Amino acid sequence: MIETTNDSLAAFDSDEAKWAAVSNRDASADDAFVYAVRTTGVYCRPTCPSRRPRRENAEFHADAAAAERAGYRPCRRCHPQEGSLAQRNAERIARACRLIEAAEDLPSLDELAQAAGLSRFHFHRVFKSVTGLTPKAYAIACRADRVRQTMTQRETVTEAVYEAGFNSSGRFYAGADRMLGMTPKRYRAGGQGAEIRFALAECSLGALLVAASDKGICAISLGDDPEALLRELEDRFPTASLTPGDTAFDEWVATVAGFVEAPKGSLALPLDVRGTAFQRRVWHALTEIPIGTTLSYAELAARIGSPRAVRAVARACATNTLALAVPCHRVVRSDGALSGYRWGVERKRTLLEREAALADAAVPEKIRE
Repeated sequence: MIETTNDSLAAFDSDEAKWAAVSNRDASADDAFVYAVRTTGVYCRPTCPSRRPRRENAEFHADAAAAERAGYRPCRRCHPQEGSLAQRNAERIARACRLIEAAEDLPSLDELAQAAGLSRFHFHRVFKSVTGLTPKAYAIACRADRVRQTMTQRETVTEAVYEAGFNSSGRFYAGADRMLGMTPKRYRAGGQGAEIRFALAECSLGALLVAASDKGICAISLGDDPEALLRELEDRFPTASLTPGDTAFDEWVATVAGFVEAPKGSLALPLDVRGTAFQRRVWHALTEIPIGTTLSYAELAARIGSPRAVRAVARACATNTLALAVPCHRVVRSDGALSGYRWGVERKRTLLEREAALADAAVPEKIRE
């Protein structure tokens, strides 16, 4: 079941905001509260198609249980006691996900839709809205997880690939680098032979660590303790060879440190981005947020075409390992408040203040007037 997010609660924290949601039949309010009508003794969800009551006859309750404790009965048109459409869809898609995860072969779209109690077309649309992926892409991600789990337990890579459910090794190898972050052979050997160059530096936000594989920068971290940043890198690449960067690498580090002080444009360096298809969609969308601008998690979810996947978007932001290069600091709560940041909320505040100042300085004086 989808839980009510802090963003949705903050958006309807006053009776005026709740009444506006009822007046507009705002679907995003369905998980946040119910309203009751004193003259009828009935309570409804905000999107109820029934005729709206007079404002002075409406009161608001946190949920169905609270409304019933106050003596109201559920509406027979919108059935507010049964949970919102978003909640019901989340439960349906959760059942479909369990079927995909347990199946050796991907069930057909018709089978999944039937299990969810939806039409074939509607199921596909709802599945992508809730998870951010198509059923097929979700199945591939599950198989990739199984490959990672079995890769070191089988005698050959091919055996692990087929056991995970891939119908051909060619399809697996085509996306192996994105799934594993390295070749299957190297991954099976525990990452042995992979070389990660790194450097530690100081900047105005504290300690800075930059690390790179042969494909590009794979980590940018900020913190108070440089040794802690290095330990985190070692934990992430336990069997790789970590070596200090050379003079050319120091230029990359200087570029990153300079970007901390003056975050203009984007960080134009080669990146080694490792994540699921959904995470990569979120991270790409983050790079398209203009400097001096912020989005809420809900707005970011809508931008990638998955408006119901707010929590998944927040998790993708939290798992980003490329500070600054993938600017997850530009995502805030719906009320504008700063939420958690992997490298500290105060660093997030400082980065946003610097970016806002730079963006304002770039606006001609006549326009500001």
